[in-house]
Amino acid sequence: MAAVRTENGRVVAVVGATGAVGTVLLEVLAKRGFPVGELRPLASERSVGQRVQFGGRSWDVELATPEAFDDVDFVFFAATGALSKQLAPEAARRGAVVIDKSSTWRMDPSVPLVVPEVNADALEKNGGIIACPNCTTIPLVMVLEALRREAGLRSAVVTTLQAVSGAGQPGIDELDAQLAATAGGAPAGAPKVFPMAIAHNVLPLCETFRDDGYSTEEMKLLDETRKILDMPELAISMTCVRVPVRVGHSASVLVETERPLSAEAARAALARFPGIEVRDDPARNLFPTALDAAGSDDVLVGRVRRDLGSDRIWLWEVSDNLRKGAATNAVQIAERLL
Repeated sequence: MAAVRTENGRVVAVVGATGAVGTVLLEVLAKRGFPVGELRPLASERSVGQRVQFGGRSWDVELATPEAFDDVDFVFFAATGALSKQLAPEAARRGAVVIDKSSTWRMDPSVPLVVPEVNADALEKNGGIIACPNCTTIPLVMVLEALRREAGLRSAVVTTLQAVSGAGQPGIDELDAQLAATAGGAPAGAPKVFPMAIAHNVLPLCETFRDDGYSTEEMKLLDETRKILDMPELAISMTCVRVPVRVGHSASVLVETERPLSAEAARAALARFPGIEVRDDPARNLFPTALDAAGSDDVLVGRVRRDLGSDRIWLWEVSDNLRKGAATNAVQIAERLL
């Protein structure tokens, strides 16, 4: 397959181009003006033959094979972990830079796990594959890093409220179908994506439980945060919850800093940090919600206050899990490499 480049264009492949994250990734590439000279939308066999729109034209979705990565500059993996495990090394061997959204490579010690606002220097040691953190980890490490730079960091207690799109397009479809059914007076129907009905419900589970009672999603939040912040002993307590929201992960966070920090100082430190927008005036009911975050590339923060029983800081953070939690962060990594 011959590469078609403009003077400054790059050959960019997107694996999983028809999925929830892949679709948003194409939007983000276009919105941010990433220099795409040729697009190669790739997918598994079930999506081959579909078409995607990008750059004012229609592109055929082709099968993701090792040969599809010949002459490619950047490969964004927005597909299953199995596909990434199989094909990411092949793409890297052919000279492409792989930016992977799955969990496959995140805890590999030889693969950098990057949030550009926090640890862009880790990109210097990449061996061709770069991991993009989980959609709950990215906003968490940004607020923690903002406070760490101001007053150090000792611990965090986190409860996430995660949108159904964290389970991809099937999660969105299941919520929509259940809401439509119950609106007409019918039962929600047997769940397929989630273990129980998600419409009008809250599930204290994301992914699967381990033998110790923690979910795999909760362990991602712990392990990835420690790796990105280079704090292997950082104390984090976490609970991950699925809520009937289409897009936008929220989290309640209690942060212990090394030096006491007032709410005003914490708010100022967060507002200075790139990629964070503070919306915090409870007297006027001004605080961020999942609807506010949907479509935004920023992490929105509010409800910043001192804990009544300690010197710790409470805050509420919200972000679009398909954008900053996935696609936008991946594109920002590629921009840094350029």
